[in-house]
Amino acid sequence: MARPTAYKPEFAAQAAKLCKLGATDADLAEFFEVNTSTIWRWTGRFDEFCNALKAGKEQADERVERSLYQKAIGYEYDAVKIFNANGEPLIVPYREKCPPDTTAAIFWLKNRRQDKWRDVHKHEHGGPGDFDQMSDDELREFISGRAVASGDGQESPASTRGGRKAGKQLN
Repeated sequence: MARPTAYKPEFAAQAAKLCKLGATDADLAEFFEVNTSTIWRWTGRFDEFCNALKAGKEQADERVERSLYQKAIGYEYDAVKIFNANGEPLIVPYREKCPPDTTAAIFWLKNRRQDKWRDVHKHEHGGPGDFDQMSDDELREFISGRAVASGDGQESPASTRGGRKAGKQLN
């Protein structure tokens, strides 16, 4: 027989609060004094617990997303400076400015505008999928034609296989 679960319905609300504060599954396991695998089991077994984790983690992720955006574009906030004026504290309010952060902006753009900002770009000559539809012989003929068209009179390395010309049959 399996051991009874230590799960209690009030754990869902507690887990949601912890996740809103950025708690990980390992943090939850430590808080509830169980193994991380138990947290995963509870997630699969108790819908209210699973939904609480999802909702809490979603709120934490949205908060980080807003913070990253603010860091990327720069922001201002109210602050105070405290001076000593003849032995008395003098509190002077002012507006602190945080300039935009280039790294945060690049990170944001690489994730939100991948088609324009990602580091790796896929280049395909011809229409999408053209080469997928070609047989091996058609591909060899295409490559040979490209080498001749380049005017260098030499075959490209891609058009040879095992030291033999691509057009010859291999036994």
